Amino acid sequence: MAELNEPLSAFMTRTAGPGTLAGLARLSGGANMESWAFEWAGAAYVLRRAPSAEYMADRPFAHVDEAALVMAAHAGGVKAPEVVGVLGDADGMGTGYVMRRVVAEVNPAKILANPPPSLIADLGRELARIHALPMEVIPAAIPLMDTADALAELKRRFLVYGGDRPAIALAIKWCEDHLPAPVAPVLVHSDYRMGNIMVDGDGLAAVLDWELAHRGDAHEDLAFGCMTVWRFGQLDKPAFGIGSLEDYFAAYEVAGGVPVDRDRFHFWLVYRTLWWALGCLQMGQAWRSGADATVERVVIGRRTAEQELDLLLLLEDESPADERARALPPSSPVAAAPVGEPTNAEMVQAVRDWMGDTIKPRAEGHAKFEVAVAMNALGIVMRDLDAGVRAEDKPLAEAFLAGTTTLAEPGLLAKLRRGALDKCTIDSPKYAALARARDAWGG
Repeated sequence: MAELNEPLSAFMTRTAGPGTLAGLARLSGGANMESWAFEWAGAAYVLRRAPSAEYMADRPFAHVDEAALVMAAHAGGVKAPEVVGVLGDADGMGTGYVMRRVVAEVNPAKILANPPPSLIADLGRELARIHALPMEVIPAAIPLMDTADALAELKRRFLVYGGDRPAIALAIKWCEDHLPAPVAPVLVHSDYRMGNIMVDGDGLAAVLDWELAHRGDAHEDLAFGCMTVWRFGQLDKPAFGIGSLEDYFAAYEVAGGVPVDRDRFHFWLVYRTLWWALGCLQMGQAWRSGADATVERVVIGRRTAEQELDLLLLLEDESPADERARALPPSSPVAAAPVGEPTNAEMVQAVRDWMGDTIKPRAEGHAKFEVAVAMNALGIVMRDLDAGVRAEDKPLAEAFLAGTTTLAEPGLLAKLRRGALDKCTIDSPKYAALARARDAWGG
């Protein structure tokens, strides 16, 4: 943090005039970029940055283009942050930009506990505004997404990551078979969900995190915030965990959005769930390669199990009714309780308890978040040590990709359901959809 004081002060003096830097602190969360809150001359700001140009090497566009996009959205009436300056090479802080800070709630749990009455309508309206931005104001660097090409890239990545997860292979094949016809492109935010919006007493206050934006199908944005993972446990409220799809779609269409096609919406719900399953695997690869050695990356790598569970829930209707009614096979037997020396699982439990009792209470800010992530990692290891549960099955994955095996095969859906339940129980036992699937499937 100290290394930012001098260069950030110099940058703000040039950008906003004389002042004194105060309250510089890294904000918790932010899976891909650093965000730093601070005050300058009595006003609140946020620095969004990557520490080096190398960190941005695999990004589709640079921070200067992202900042230009956010400025275009703000000027077009979208509740995007107000950018006040863009970092240059001479500023010595990597790449990024500074925005005026919006004072509002961003924590999904707090928002969903008591959402403003207007919020679902606000979300539909704001998305329509994003999609209505004229193409000529969008920076040229913002890419155009071809759905078939993007799906082929997901398949390529899956094969690079081993090509051995049947639920992911099933979803890839389904998307190939249900690829929608091209439509006129709009600006797609591509990360429009709880966690990337800010809310105050009047409703939606800001739309954050524009780094994945592209030109493409409006239904991709419509579906993304409705994924199970982004409803944060509110499974009975399919639109953002806040309300009904009918109210969400109606608000979007009334505000000028394209007419909602339910089949196209379902395709994008499957596609983006598949995309995030591979995104989780990619996080693990980033840790393994050394590109990002944080514990957060390796833990997110184990959240693939959540998305595999969700993919089965989205695609199980492709199976015949008698297969959907079939009883599940039993889980692997549970290891016997230890009676001798402490087991590996007990050793991990002891370290995890020590971190929770001793380290976490003393940590502050982002360090407290990192301790919580590390404890989560140890919890996964502790549950996994004696379970003997694996998700990999390359022959079955290859059969799904080739179309030689489908969910009509007797007993296959039940086998996949059992595997998804057992793997998610180890990797994400508190995932809300796990309990719902266990009840629905008799597991």
